[in-house]
Amino acid sequence: MMSSRLIDILWFFLATCFLVAFYAHKVSVHLPRGYETSRVYILFQDLIRYGKTKQNLKRADWLRVFDVPKRWFWHFYAISVIWNVFLLALYLNFIYQHQSYPSWLTRMLDILTGVPSSDGQVPQLSTVLVQMLLCVHSLRRLLECLFVSVFSDGVLHPVQYVFGLGYYVLLGLTVLCSDRMGKETGSLLAQLDWIHMAGFVLFIGASLLQHQSLVLLAWLRTGKSGTVETLAHRVPKGGWFELVSCPHYFAELLIYVSLSLFYGGLSLTWWLVVLYVFFNQALAGQLCHDLYISKYESYPKHRRAFIPFVL
Repeated sequence: MMSSRLIDILWFFLATCFLVAFYAHKVSVHLPRGYETSRVYILFQDLIRYGKTKQNLKRADWLRVFDVPKRWFWHFYAISVIWNVFLLALYLNFIYQHQSYPSWLTRMLDILTGVPSSDGQVPQLSTVLVQMLLCVHSLRRLLECLFVSVFSDGVLHPVQYVFGLGYYVLLGLTVLCSDRMGKETGSLLAQLDWIHMAGFVLFIGASLLQHQSLVLLAWLRTGKSGTVETLAHRVPKGGWFELVSCPHYFAELLIYVSLSLFYGGLSLTWWLVVLYVFFNQALAGQLCHDLYISKYESYPKHRRAFIPFVL
């Protein structure tokens, strides 16, 4: 329990913050209308909203000065690709060349896990696979941001932008923290199990679902030739949009659940990551869902926010 205390506390804290934000938003909907003009309410909404869900928020001009374009989302995935490829290279070098991590990284992992580094640590197949799939996931999202998605003039709060950059750095470190606490023995090939295959199948399926959903969103703004015709927001249709308002958020959750399977479904640290992703995506999905309902009178009543038939 103590061996992963700091990294676990960090992820539990982040999950709790978004849980509180989710329920605070649900409560704020029922507050008196005059409360919507209070500074606390506006600041809270400014911090949790981005893109289309922020456009109708009545903010003071000084709050808009440091807004970051939502199209800068690609920065998150570029950082993630570079960082996770770097960490994967270090790990493979550790496995096959028996070279230690840089001293700064070793000290950081010591602090986060409470487990001192050991030359006798058995290489973990889960670490290699999860780090590789994080690279694949981040690269796909980077390419989608650059070549598929059609961004409007939506914005991010600077705190959201900085948090997004730091999130992917922490995520890569979390994989190496989980490696410190791994208990697998034997060669990498000997560690291969059926649950790794289950995780891989779920990862592929969730990635395809997310890509399909993002393509359908892009089609709302492009013509048959692929050129952008409008930046207006429209009701998404087709695919899993018939069940939920944000299937791409549901797919994101499934991707992280699939990665937990590579740890045999037994890593507390990674389940805390999944818990964070759940509340993070639940909040974002609920904000989008509320916007669609308020904006379109004919919006399908049976659709949920981001988990089919549940939430």
